[in-house]
Amino acid sequence: MQVFDPANEFTRSLAKVLVHEDGYSNHPKDPGGATMRGVTQRVYDEYRRSKNIPTQSVKLISDAELQAIYRRKYWDEIKGDKLPPGISYVVFDGAVNSGVAQSVKWLQRALQAMGLYQGGIDGNLGQGTLLALSGVNDNDSLISRILDRRMAFLRALKTWKTFGKGWTARVNGVRAVGQAWASGSVGPEVQYIVGGDAKALISDAKPAPVLAVADATTGGGIGSGTLAGTLQQVQDQLTPLSYSSELIGKVVAGLIVTGAVLTVGGLGYRWYANRRKAERLDALDLQVTTDAQATA
Repeated sequence: MQVFDPANEFTRSLAKVLVHEDGYSNHPKDPGGATMRGVTQRVYDEYRRSKNIPTQSVKLISDAELQAIYRRKYWDEIKGDKLPPGISYVVFDGAVNSGVAQSVKWLQRALQAMGLYQGGIDGNLGQGTLLALSGVNDNDSLISRILDRRMAFLRALKTWKTFGKGWTARVNGVRAVGQAWASGSVGPEVQYIVGGDAKALISDAKPAPVLAVADATTGGGIGSGTLAGTLQQVQDQLTPLSYSSELIGKVVAGLIVTGAVLTVGGLGYRWYANRRKAERLDALDLQVTTDAQATA
């Protein structure tokens, strides 16, 4: 078993992150846009402006600039020097891939699930989160919970079909290394997998299911042109005539059956849509709002 000096955590963590980030990329579906070794053009421009020096292509980023950006924008923001070995790397890699706030939310949700954190899921790694972290006696389990939250988030993105394979390989590598470091061992080497370097941002979340179809088939807005309203109006107009015509009677009966089928189907879809909505909001670490809360 090898014991690592905490002062070296940033250096070795960054080395692993850079393997996953590889070189230059500018995939049209990657929300990060032009990116060099994990640093986007936007982030590089912000850094250069903060130094009062002209902006330039991120392809030209120097090793010194790269180190400074990763240290200031990610490592220091997650308070990496205050996090235990392994956990600091896991949170750091998540911050690089999906933003600091999102990665900290995964940590907070994991601590919450372990009964150690009672604060808000706000993405702010403050004293409450650090205090909860000090109560963890199984860092391997915490790392698994963090990365399970991360995978749920990734699956909730529109770009999952494009980058899911790469993201999965990346997270699996982060899990293996993080748990090894948490236990004091060296851990495996990680490999670059195409797609694993694509930025995974909440702005690319899949849209929530639309309830308009359920509203139309369950009577929502009757009289305002919805399908349910139209069927009801036709039925009301034909019912008085059904007593004098067998054909109209059959039409009315058909409308009743159709309306019932649509209502049941609409209610079923509403249940499904609300369930999917709740799952989506949970995966994205957003507040889950029920129909009752939304109309309160």
